[in-house]
Amino acid sequence: MKKLWMAALVLLMGMAMAAGQITVWTHFGGPELEFLKDQAQRYEKATGVKVQVVEVPFGDIKQKFILGAPQGEAADLVVTVPHDWVGEMAAAGVLEPVGKYATQDYLSGLMPVAVDAFSYGGKLFGLPMNAESVALIYNKDLVQTPPATWDEFLALAKKYTTGDTFGFLYDLGNPYFNYGWFKAYGAYVFGKNPDGSLNPGDLGLGGEPGYKAGQFIKDLRYKYELIPEGVDYGVADGAFKDGVLAMILNGPWALGDYKKAGLNFGIAPLPAPPGGDAWGPFVGVQGVVVNAYSKNKIAAVNFAKALVNPANQVAFNKAGGRIPVSLGALEQLKDDPVVKGFSTTIAMGDPMPNIPAMGKVWGPWGNALALITQKPDSDVKKIIDDMVAEITKAIKGE
Repeated sequence: MKKLWMAALVLLMGMAMAAGQITVWTHFGGPELEFLKDQAQRYEKATGVKVQVVEVPFGDIKQKFILGAPQGEAADLVVTVPHDWVGEMAAAGVLEPVGKYATQDYLSGLMPVAVDAFSYGGKLFGLPMNAESVALIYNKDLVQTPPATWDEFLALAKKYTTGDTFGFLYDLGNPYFNYGWFKAYGAYVFGKNPDGSLNPGDLGLGGEPGYKAGQFIKDLRYKYELIPEGVDYGVADGAFKDGVLAMILNGPWALGDYKKAGLNFGIAPLPAPPGGDAWGPFVGVQGVVVNAYSKNKIAAVNFAKALVNPANQVAFNKAGGRIPVSLGALEQLKDDPVVKGFSTTIAMGDPMPNIPAMGKVWGPWGNALALITQKPDSDVKKIIDDMVAEITKAIKGE
């Protein structure tokens, strides 16, 4: 009897160790946190693996994870991180490459921009879950059909620029909001190496593409007279909420306030600018990452895979309104105008570069845009050339 009891104890201990426990850090709150906790309970019931969900402030996650993971003081996985953290976290060695756990069926079922976003150095370092970008948001009480061409856009914008109302406003000096114009004229931030990784030595914001984009952004103020001096994000956003702005360039984070204001709005891509190709915004992707030092990686990866399957991406959208990156989820949500509008623009865009060198770009780029739009006789070419020289020098560490 004693031997039988001991054998049963060993079996139970083995099952417990096999099941184990994983810890999840998350910045979610409200219905999204409840979604995650519900998924944790479902996973625990199905597998026997206990899932502990710990709330961590968004601003603390990256540094706490980088410092804590090697010491065994970080979570097994994080739900979620923005893809532009991936380069720094992967370079620190704290992220588990997850490509070996992802099937081709899974990868082919995602928006390509999402896979690109979580790739670093030719490897996949996270499972994408949702994405965001800016898009043209229009007041349907003023604009019944979104403009498909620049001429249509300009006519509408001019029509409502009356002094009492505005046709089109956005944060003119913000590089993030302006990337689509640069892309339309053939500019890019970093080129790519043969393996698909970003090359910080290949800066594509200058030359003729950069000059054309800079001149067009200047023209929005001085030639087309659409965006007056002093308009920033808050001014544009406030005008749209007040119902005196026909069209704004903004993202899904603003929709809650627009709904509270009782606005009847639509979402569409911006048309190509004059002489340019298709507009396409910067895309931000959120995904689940796994701790490279985790002692229970398989359980952590399996929970991550459960979170990002199409059905759960639909459920997550219902909880918080975020735009899924699963093509299957998008098909299920095809009648949702917000999902349809933003997923269309996301598919047209490029992921924000996720390599550390991007930190050297934002400041000079923003300063250049401020100088370009500061006065009607600004020297666009010189400003762009100086910007490129400053960024290049900073990346080289000179």
